Amino acid sequence: MPNLPTYVLVHGAFANSFSFAPLQAELALLGHRSAAIDLPGHGFGATYPAAYQTPQDLGALAAEPGAIKGVTLADNVAHVIEALERAKRNGPTILVAHSRGGVTATAVANARPDLIDRIVYVSAWCPVNLDVGDYYAEPEMADVDAGALALALVGNPAELGLLRVNFRTADPAALDAFKHAFAADLTDDEFRTFLNSFQPDENLDVGTSADRAQAATWGRVPRTYVRLAADTSLPPALQDRMIREADALTPDNPFDVRTLEGSHLRWLVRPKPAAELLAGLASL
Repeated sequence: MPNLPTYVLVHGAFANSFSFAPLQAELALLGHRSAAIDLPGHGFGATYPAAYQTPQDLGALAAEPGAIKGVTLADNVAHVIEALERAKRNGPTILVAHSRGGVTATAVANARPDLIDRIVYVSAWCPVNLDVGDYYAEPEMADVDAGALALALVGNPAELGLLRVNFRTADPAALDAFKHAFAADLTDDEFRTFLNSFQPDENLDVGTSADRAQAATWGRVPRTYVRLAADTSLPPALQDRMIREADALTPDNPFDVRTLEGSHLRWLVRPKPAAELLAGLASL
């Protein structure tokens, strides 16, 4: 059915396409097709060293090479563009990005706005006035525990050429920090299930000022921002700031703003409201 859009889903840091499975099921039951993309070095392309298994060998894990070393934002962009080119043959496309996936989606829209009929940020990074790293020094991020991942960090990122986190840790402090940051409103079982879908490695490249939203290209694409009202890793105050900055950049094409209740991960674990919201965007 060529008039129906394909939802192209882009995951966040340490995540992969697997986390979208419940959302895709709900979209399918509403009559919509979707394609969840594994960015390079994610999904079945990820590295899971034997030292990551139980019993863990943290010394070996700290030195084990990872396939994601050297992967750049440009690699992510090229990968998503290829997927969009394929999806576009079937009709409109809606590019949906979560969390760090918004950095990739923004760069994709800078490069190929012609491939996207609507871009949807779900509590996702949309850098406009600052580079991503610089937003962490802003007041809107003051209450974010930037050290949550550091409690389970393994190895030296500069030496490994990647960021490695031991999500299989049993350290109560690290687990509490993870849950507070990502899933405070989920049950412990839901939280641990999602945590076990994370991969240990993430790439280091989040782009430069050239990868911020560009008015002449990105700014042509209709866009929706889905605020997550109880997100403590990318707080609503920062979500709102990025919306304001984007609207100031292209006032003739402002964000269509929606809000879902819940934490950074709740919408993926209990996806029915999110699926209904996304399905409603097909008619815009």
